[in-house]
Amino acid sequence: MQTLDTTLLIIGGGPGGYVAAIRAGQLGIPTVLVEGQALGGTCLNIGCIPSKALIHVAEQFHQTEAHAHKSNIGIKVAAPSLDITQSVAWKDGIVDRLTTGVAALLKKNDVKVIHGWAKVIDGKLVEIDGQDLRIRCEHLLLATGSSSVELPMLPLGGAVISSTEALSPSTLPKRLTVVGGGYIGLELGIVYRKLGVEVSVVEARERILPTYDSELTQPVAESLKKLGVKLYLGHSVEGFDAADKRLRVRTPDGGELALDTDQVLVAVGRRPRTKGFNLEALALKMNGAAVAIDERCQTSMRNVWAIGDVAGEPMLAHRAMAQGEMVAELIAGKQRVFEPTAIAAVCFTDPEIVVAGKTPETAKEEGLDCLVAQFPFAANGRAMTLESKSGFVRVVARRDNHLIVGWQAVGVGVSELSTAFAQSLEMGARLEDVAGTIHAHPTLGEAVQEAALRALGHALHI
Repeated sequence: MQTLDTTLLIIGGGPGGYVAAIRAGQLGIPTVLVEGQALGGTCLNIGCIPSKALIHVAEQFHQTEAHAHKSNIGIKVAAPSLDITQSVAWKDGIVDRLTTGVAALLKKNDVKVIHGWAKVIDGKLVEIDGQDLRIRCEHLLLATGSSSVELPMLPLGGAVISSTEALSPSTLPKRLTVVGGGYIGLELGIVYRKLGVEVSVVEARERILPTYDSELTQPVAESLKKLGVKLYLGHSVEGFDAADKRLRVRTPDGGELALDTDQVLVAVGRRPRTKGFNLEALALKMNGAAVAIDERCQTSMRNVWAIGDVAGEPMLAHRAMAQGEMVAELIAGKQRVFEPTAIAAVCFTDPEIVVAGKTPETAKEEGLDCLVAQFPFAANGRAMTLESKSGFVRVVARRDNHLIVGWQAVGVGVSELSTAFAQSLEMGARLEDVAGTIHAHPTLGEAVQEAALRALGHALHI
């Protein structure tokens, strides 16, 4: 068996793994990256990027359809038609360009990429399944990501699909039932609804997006109602009868309900991907289903590192990227610790939601006396010109010294405010810093300044 020696071996070519590899290459560290599927991982291939592409397709179709029926702004068009095959091909083209770009960057930085499934022998040795190859390393980095949670009463196959299949439809069903009212289920549910599919959402908890506070999710709930998405909250799934296309659901009072549906999308979350790589051979300390790590992304074994989703929440691509960059620098001898003030999380529903730092609720739980202020987009000129007046920007700051500890926003296009939120938190901005910064007019970002002004007691436009 051939043995390849390297300093750093990375298992997983998703955002965390490939960024770690590129940075290691830049620093002159001999690096091998092993990936069993496509470079770019879930995010580039079957997650963040393709879902945002289809969100764009759905919004364009929905807006055109709306103008065909009634337009407040004077645009009149004929009723549109949709070629979903072409839409998927366009989405795939974006994915292909990005993954090809990742491959080129890895090559440019002298990273050796091996396509195959890694099987861990010990902390220094890995075999490649089905290949006559062993890789010996000084440092082993686990970046294996996560996989969709499956439900035993809803095995995938046929009419029961996961987000992977939902992102590449060959045809659209007449009726779709989404199981799970979190961000993945709602993002895709809204896409399908805007493309003309009858959509129902079944959520076991009492409200949609249960990880966000109800004030933030209220505009999304109103949008779902306006779009005609049926919500079954507090309902749990019993099973699916494929023959008569019915999803059996348990109601909050213990009764049973049968929902007629052509397809069922299971979107109940993701779990760290620890199976299939023989990680058991490492006897790593675990944190629930995730690999336990310290503030330097080190596991319980010396020179074995873990980043991204396999290391647990928050399962965000940008967190994995930042961790990957740091681990490469640590291996190169630099002093680094992973302690971001905040990692912004974005939910690309309609409207979008952004959360960065502490919410009013978490600040209160931590015993912080905080000022909380929000500015509605209904009073923002740019939002009006975008026909998007729902939602707001909210700031949370300490009462004693006005240090900003959290930002939240809900509204059309607020994902782009996440950078300003994270930056102000990372730089230790106070309310006066944001309030005193001249914000360009007319922009949605003015609502950020106005929220800070309002917290100080002198908002100008409300």
